[in-house]
Amino acid sequence: MSTLRRAIVRNLSPLLAEGERTHLERATIDLPSALSQHAAYVTLLREHGFEVIHATDAPEQPDGVFVEDVLLVIAGRAVLTRPGAASRRNESASIASLVSQLGLPIERIEAPARLDGGDVLVTEHHVLVGRSSRSNVRAIEQLATLRACSKRQVLGIPLSGVLHLKTAVTQLPDGALIALPKSVDVPKLRKLGFTVHVAAEPSGANVLCLDQTVVVPSSAPETAVQLRALNYQVRQIDVSELQKLEAGLTCMSVLL
Repeated sequence: MSTLRRAIVRNLSPLLAEGERTHLERATIDLPSALSQHAAYVTLLREHGFEVIHATDAPEQPDGVFVEDVLLVIAGRAVLTRPGAASRRNESASIASLVSQLGLPIERIEAPARLDGGDVLVTEHHVLVGRSSRSNVRAIEQLATLRACSKRQVLGIPLSGVLHLKTAVTQLPDGALIALPKSVDVPKLRKLGFTVHVAAEPSGANVLCLDQTVVVPSSAPETAVQLRALNYQVRQIDVSELQKLEAGLTCMSVLL
């Protein structure tokens, strides 16, 4: 019997254009296009067999669609983060309520720690945590004490010029990584035992794996070609309006 696969998402806020920016200048957001792109993203999840669970709408939270930043699920346990942007900390309450309904054990990151879920990459043996403007050393220390991380080594990873760790590196279906050498220490990742492929374009380092399919943003066509040449199954999706808010494919869902 196959295991039920679920994905948590949240609808866009009408205030999306007011969302946080760190490395990008503010650009005009076409909200109807953003809504259409997000709907296509949700459809893609369903096409790959995920039951899509919608968190409570948060129209007052511009960044609420980026559910990964407030919730991690590691080894079947939920970790409610404490986002680095103070404007996002009210997003957690409705997510906590949903996680309780789903019956997941809950652990929390507490002040003075700051942690965005986009800074956390969970692999078979490691929990890699980006040391970014949004996530601090206290958060790395707290993660290392949680039961959710008890069977993995928690390691801080310095970053340069990107919002989150997953902006610079994500994992492929076979356990290899795809990364941006200008933003993350690729030799260090290789010393940890990872095979690391260098993304052909900056936006190509953030991919979403749905089983054996690697979803690549349409803004990274050369990366899609690169991954197909490495024998990965690849799908491309347009998230260009959401990328204006420094979004990546992984940040808009939490896969259970």
